[in-house]
Amino acid sequence: MQDNGRSVSIPQVAILLCTKNGQRFLEAQLDSINKQTYPYWKLWVSDDGSQDDTIAILEDFQTLCGNDRVLICDGPRKGFAANFLSLTCRNDIKAEFYAYADQDDVWEAEKLAGALQWLEKIPCNLPGLYCSRTRLIDEKGNDIGLSPNFRKPPCFANALVQSIAGGNTMVFNNAARLLLREAGPNLDIVSHDWWTYLLVSGCGGKVFFDPRPTICYRQHSGNFVGSNRKLTGRLARMSMLLGGGFRDWNTRNLTSLCGFASRLTRENRHIFEQFMISRDQPFFSRLLKFRSSGVCRQSVLGNLVLFAAAAFKKL
Repeated sequence: MQDNGRSVSIPQVAILLCTKNGQRFLEAQLDSINKQTYPYWKLWVSDDGSQDDTIAILEDFQTLCGNDRVLICDGPRKGFAANFLSLTCRNDIKAEFYAYADQDDVWEAEKLAGALQWLEKIPCNLPGLYCSRTRLIDEKGNDIGLSPNFRKPPCFANALVQSIAGGNTMVFNNAARLLLREAGPNLDIVSHDWWTYLLVSGCGGKVFFDPRPTICYRQHSGNFVGSNRKLTGRLARMSMLLGGGFRDWNTRNLTSLCGFASRLTRENRHIFEQFMISRDQPFFSRLLKFRSSGVCRQSVLGNLVLFAAAAFKKL
């Protein structure tokens, strides 16, 4: 590309797609990627041992787009989070921006262009993470609503106890990717998207939650993680908060974050330490430490249940 006779580098996007037995919906996702209005992308696929026609579908797409634009590799076969981390940390993937992709969604045509419009305003040495709301569709592609619209600004105090966006909406810059690579692929985390939110917000990066949906998020029986739009879904997650399952999730995330604590900002390191201490204190001290940590969820109900979980030592 030329600008007044000078060569101008066009930002490239590495799309990180993880697959496993995804033949039912994969073609629709690949077609939506190919129809992006921002054309400067390369697709990296990590397949986690598919036994159906997933590889054949990917190879057909590779033939369509070119071997230099679609690259397929083997995943670690340790679950979806490990697969995404493994792909994100590969040394041979180099780009200015990165986008997570699931095998069963459909991207809006402007997804990448809209994300880059925000990300390109962030200094290249500052980690930046774009994420968004989703449009929910059923197995046949019918519109069934929208995911929650979170209105509070994303922050580390929120990230410690809530993942606000699916990885399928996330696009991030190379500075954020370097954080993920530094932390490494061999972590016992809950999910790659929550981990990305934790690292970028904790280390002083910028996070933007777009209220406009950028993908059609397919809801079906094979979802690893579904939407919590419906009351039943939200109640199930609140029940997990009080039931102890959320404490295990926190333990896994916090243990992984301990090895990266020195990279947190001073303010966020204080929040992290106060929250860590609060989890095992006697009752009154636990509540005081919990309150002083400032951790919070996005809704009033969520915060009430969070406080109850702290009181009953379920965090």
